[in-house]
Amino acid sequence: GTESKHRRRGGDLKTRSTELGSAVTGSPLTPVLPASTTVKKSIVLSSETRKELAKQAKVTKEERRAQIDERYKYLISRLADGIGLSEQQVEEAIISDDKFQLIEQFFAPSGLKKLLFFYQDVLQQKSNPSLRSDESMNSLFQKKLFITMGSTENITGTCAFFLRTSDKVITASNASQEVNFGIFDCTNGNILQGLEFFLSQIMVPALKSQQNWGAVKEGLKNSQIQDFLYSVDKFVGTLSSSRQNIEDKIQLTKVDIDIYISNLQNPSDYITAG
Repeated sequence: GTESKHRRRGGDLKTRSTELGSAVTGSPLTPVLPASTTVKKSIVLSSETRKELAKQAKVTKEERRAQIDERYKYLISRLADGIGLSEQQVEEAIISDDKFQLIEQFFAPSGLKKLLFFYQDVLQQKSNPSLRSDESMNSLFQKKLFITMGSTENITGTCAFFLRTSDKVITASNASQEVNFGIFDCTNGNILQGLEFFLSQIMVPALKSQQNWGAVKEGLKNSQIQDFLYSVDKFVGTLSSSRQNIEDKIQLTKVDIDIYISNLQNPSDYITAG
């Protein structure tokens, strides 16, 4: 009853203390102190560790905040406008991100060609040390803006991206000319729909209205430009067809056949039913 529960809980805590010691030293430990003393030391250690980690995280965030210049502010303003957050919220998300260094790599000469952000529901785990271990993790889905390489997380919300137009170093004065911003909505994982909308409603109209095509003086009258625009239109059509095929997949209706087979007695009845 109550006594066995106390024994079992004490045993669990003792085991966790031993595991914590093993994790810290890299080798198994044999506790020689009473379980209650070991538990208290473990809790003190974990509390001090949490405080130290929080202190380091705060220092890191302030160092990153000091790095925010006009280049960063340009990205922040684009993200805030596109996603619907305040610039303060975007800045806080960026300086708290473990991939913060990718932004500097994007700005560097011949740096990263793209910089991706996802804004979507993410599983947040909050620890409450006053509860037992089986009750201490309270899992919640919360909207979060984070930097991504695009290859490790599934897109289930909004994707915002920055693309470089050249290999030049990105500076405060040329950021708006050298960096293009785009966004598409992939809510509920509808990537095809998001990409189709982005291309058909934004990119294709922009391309067809563009007057300056660089070295191609004829512009839209040039046959290569026309072939290119035709290819883009065709690709958008393929996306649309693929999306519709997925959405309109055949759903077979379940039929109750009991009433048809209940009276079948012999082979001739089956042949007649067939």
